[in-house]
Amino acid sequence: MSTRPVDPAAESADGRGGQAGRRPSGWHPKRRESSPARLVAFEVLREVDEDDAYANLVLPLEIRRAGLGKLDAAFATNLCYGTLRMRGRWDAIISRCARGRRIYDIDPPVLDLLRMGCQQLLGLQTPPHAAIHETVTVARNFFGQGAGGFVNAVLRRVGERADEWEEVIRSSTASRTEFLSLWHSHPRWIVEKFEEALAASGRDRDDVESVLAADNEPAKVALVARDITVGQLAERVGAARMEAEPGTLAPSALLLGGGDPHRLYAVRDGLAGVQDEGSQLVAAMLAGAPVEGPDGLWLDMCAGPGGKAATLASLAADRGARVHANEPREHRLDLVADAVEPWSDIVDLRLGDGRDLGSQESDRYDRILVDAPCTGLGALRRRPEARWRKDPGDVPPLARLQGELLASAFGALRPGGALVYSTCTPVVEETRSVVSSFVQATERARLLDAGSIASAVAVREVAGYDGCVQLWPDADETDGMFLAVLAKE
Repeated sequence: MSTRPVDPAAESADGRGGQAGRRPSGWHPKRRESSPARLVAFEVLREVDEDDAYANLVLPLEIRRAGLGKLDAAFATNLCYGTLRMRGRWDAIISRCARGRRIYDIDPPVLDLLRMGCQQLLGLQTPPHAAIHETVTVARNFFGQGAGGFVNAVLRRVGERADEWEEVIRSSTASRTEFLSLWHSHPRWIVEKFEEALAASGRDRDDVESVLAADNEPAKVALVARDITVGQLAERVGAARMEAEPGTLAPSALLLGGGDPHRLYAVRDGLAGVQDEGSQLVAAMLAGAPVEGPDGLWLDMCAGPGGKAATLASLAADRGARVHANEPREHRLDLVADAVEPWSDIVDLRLGDGRDLGSQESDRYDRILVDAPCTGLGALRRRPEARWRKDPGDVPPLARLQGELLASAFGALRPGGALVYSTCTPVVEETRSVVSSFVQATERARLLDAGSIASAVAVREVAGYDGCVQLWPDADETDGMFLAVLAKE
């Protein structure tokens, strides 16, 4: 990390270094301590930016390293995730307050501080004097007086128009799509892909604003009961002095009202896990899809990191079935092994390319899950930095891979068996196009009614469209999972 406090004695009065105004050697005016919670958020933002780190992985480590208490940890979490989610909006506002400086001419660490300041001023409604003063303190301690003065000036301009920014951005953009992209902080191409996906799944394209807004709301932590009943899991949550409520989609789900789920012994022991309700529905639909004949061998073709494989294993164990879990990357296969350890007696692991299984094990499996690699745009609530790392050029190669995996899985499926194809994205090229192209080209493939199958295993009716199911964060309060169910004749 390069974000180390500078020595003010080695800096000029204008913040750019040099000899002018240099203080005598050995005399260091006392710095004001920076807020520990803000420092944690800043360190995580820099790791995300510089090292392509994932905030959900590094933030807990930084919180523990700093020894933050419960309130400071919550503030650091909200500040960090909010800044990452709303970066597009904050950049649009900062660019209008930087007085002639283009947004990407600002040094990245200073830009992160400005985004943090905007999140406090406009996102968290922190009192302006505290938001500006604390952010300026970090800027001065890390980068000197010049940077502190710049941050101070920009954030004061931001705060002066706090109630006007939505209308300012709306009136200065050329189209509704451009406004939605900036205000709801999603790259424009993602907004356009969501609009297309909404229309393809039977919803109005104008619903995109509701979807974007839902992406910017923190997702509830969902627990899945595996080798334990939901009632028993609820009792253990209560014993840990935490609160939970029943899921709204999956019968195996509990939604935590707060707290660290890994404090629960049931989670540590593998009796339960942390898993979005949409992913729980994927596993339940595979187990609930109609099959003809035997039902003793299931395949999870793309098993890493293991959450769905563990849920499938818990369902298979109740039926005396075995699960084969395939994963092409060794480090992810290790994660699968950890996840399925309670069911290791019925789960067999394989390191390899799923595209080979269709020819190597043709007509073998009773049930197959293809949870295909995808852009992951359905999980932006949980991975706020992902929206800035994806590119429209990612879609075509992924769509080709998804089609190849689906074809291989269908080759490995026995006649009378059932196959679930799922992705955590609504992008049409990765979802309906993959499935429809395959079904049209494959004589023995038959698309089943995924909506009916989902409704039979869920706690409420699940809407399908053209035989497929597309979940949405606004309507379903889940990740944006796509599901299709195929049978082999």
